[in-house]
Amino acid sequence: MSGVCPRQHVDVNKHLDGAVQHFLRNPLTQQMPRKFKISFSACESDCAQGMMHDMGVIAVRKGAKFGFKVLAGGGLGHKPHEAIVVEEFIEEKDLLLVMEAIVSLHNRYSDRVKRAKARIKFLVDKFGREGFIDKYHEELVRTKAALATQEYPKGEWDAGTDGEIPGIGAPRKLFDQKQSGLCVFPISTPMGNLNVVQLRGLAEILDNFELNEIRVTQDQNMVLINVEKGRTDTLLSAVSKLDLGKPQMGDDVVACPGTSTCRLGITSSTVLGPKLSGGEHDLKIRVSGCHNGCAQPETGDIGMYGVGKRMHGKLVPHYQMYLGGNGMANGELAIKSPAVPAARIEEALNLIKAAYSSECESGETFFLWVRRVGKEYITELLKCVTDVKAEDLELVLRDHGKESDFKVLQLGGGECAGVSQVKIGSSFFEAAHERNYRDALKFQRKFGDSVKCAEEIALLISQGVTELFGGPKKDNLKEQAEALGHALPTKPKLSEQLTRFSEYFMGSAEELDVIKLNKWFLELDEWTVEAAELCLSFDHQLDLAGALPQIAMPGQLQDQKTQQPTDMRQ
Repeated sequence: MSGVCPRQHVDVNKHLDGAVQHFLRNPLTQQMPRKFKISFSACESDCAQGMMHDMGVIAVRKGAKFGFKVLAGGGLGHKPHEAIVVEEFIEEKDLLLVMEAIVSLHNRYSDRVKRAKARIKFLVDKFGREGFIDKYHEELVRTKAALATQEYPKGEWDAGTDGEIPGIGAPRKLFDQKQSGLCVFPISTPMGNLNVVQLRGLAEILDNFELNEIRVTQDQNMVLINVEKGRTDTLLSAVSKLDLGKPQMGDDVVACPGTSTCRLGITSSTVLGPKLSGGEHDLKIRVSGCHNGCAQPETGDIGMYGVGKRMHGKLVPHYQMYLGGNGMANGELAIKSPAVPAARIEEALNLIKAAYSSECESGETFFLWVRRVGKEYITELLKCVTDVKAEDLELVLRDHGKESDFKVLQLGGGECAGVSQVKIGSSFFEAAHERNYRDALKFQRKFGDSVKCAEEIALLISQGVTELFGGPKKDNLKEQAEALGHALPTKPKLSEQLTRFSEYFMGSAEELDVIKLNKWFLELDEWTVEAAELCLSFDHQLDLAGALPQIAMPGQLQDQKTQQPTDMRQ
């Protein structure tokens, strides 16, 4: 809704694009431990649900000032976490700096061995809330110093209105835009599926109505923007001919691919999803085929993910239930509820919807009702569907759409399991990030800080190379040089040069100047290239393009360099 929502303080598309330009092909992001998800919201309502993301950026107003609130450390799937507030308010000029500091935390500290733990939410657990924020501030000091001259995206800010909140991601009905006479037109695409005829038909409709933008939404639907109010009926008629229409009460159901295509799927979420309805209260239903939670079950009114559970000696497909989730401002992740046999999910939902309809107080949302009645009430309510007697076992052994008894197939890893991290590659890319800081600080004549970055470059690469060849990791350059020499006795030049670096970098900051730093840094860059060639000769599949200094590079390094697309940031 950014750009058209009456409530917005600024069109955050501009800041999103600025972040993409800043981070794309940035060495910092080339070999992170795992993915890093960022959401942008244009006002305090936070329709993009920053709570559940690695980082959430929310446009806010503070008195007469406008800026951003920043969250970090959220995530769903394995061990859901609500994001914590890292910055209550920052100015627009500091946004990219704050974002880089948080991404740097993930890159520097997240687990590169156990990929199930390689999300920033686990760093909040590791350091604690206060410790995490302390680490963030340490990174921010460095980032602000290195990127002092960084350009930043500038938006047009205003107070916005206090009107209706569109809802998670986008409205489910015609919604007046901030631009007079125009509205947002939602299109329901059940389970997010469209065929070729519908896609071509939508493209033709956009041409006929002189519309140039269509947006996909968090609830697997689409919206057209800038629709003239007087043409909505004609537009609805055209969309209806494609067997599409506006969202209807109860059809706010999202399902991940499950066993249909996903290698991690346990249950048939795409078969179950169309059978479910949010009923008269239009509850949000979120169905995932496994605990990784790609359908975001912990943020739905009623969410669930597929699991296998043994009952009377047999494996029975179940859905772990979550109730009362809301990832927007003032919301919370859903409350974990009983696991229900997949065959009885529809019955379970009918029980929950009936209880809410009959027992909710005037104006009480499902979110508040779940918290008032509590987990024990829900457990007792669902007991008739969670308990399975031995004589009823045959009735619950099959998943939806299956003609044989349930079993969990081992199809290998998907993204969530991932591949093993190439540690030496990450060392070179993290060193490249430090090199950017080193050169920026030297340009600003912050010589002491620049040398600290150079020392970190030498340490990162020497640690990586030493470990690659079976040696130990040390915490300072002199000790690491000795370890490198023992691990690579046939390459004494690398360890000898590293010892010289340790002597260079121990000097007083008052004795530094541009001439001296230029000499040291050239030596360090040449040493980096030599180390890279050694690593490439050891592992021919290693890709270091974009991670090496801009000096003459022989052989395979030059080939990798010339094969890469142009870096638009240079």
